Amino acid sequence: MAEFRLVHDTWVVVADGEKALFLRNEGDATYPNLQVVRLMQEENPPSREQGTDRPGRLNDGNGGHRSAVDETDWHRIEKERFAGDVAERLYKLAHKGKYSKLVLVAPPLVLGELRKEMHKEVEDKVIGEIAKTLTNHTVSDIEKVLLQ
Repeated sequence: MAEFRLVHDTWVVVADGEKALFLRNEGDATYPNLQVVRLMQEENPPSREQGTDRPGRLNDGNGGHRSAVDETDWHRIEKERFAGDVAERLYKLAHKGKYSKLVLVAPPLVLGELRKEMHKEVEDKVIGEIAKTLTNHTVSDIEKVLLQ
């Protein structure tokens, strides 16, 4: 059972590194009825399609030995930036008084990034978190997960 109650007007944000669904509970804690308020979506192809350079090499000093440098993970960087965009949107909506209770649903990496980027005003409204990827689930499936 979830440790929070999905009361009427609670907002639920279901996000991953590319997509975020902003939902509002039009029902109650027993019979939730999530309605889509907003959808944020961004193209984030795999790193191999974003980076064009081969990994660099560093000279380790004397002796001519060179070490490889890890390739930039563009995909991860884009996920982190998207989490920042979602956190900024949540702040603007909170500042306008659009919601008073918020549940975050995202994979652990994205949840961590959201927490890092989240403004105190939004943080104070978070009543629960679920570390799962549900962005490609139907709204009724998301409701079922929230009731568990």
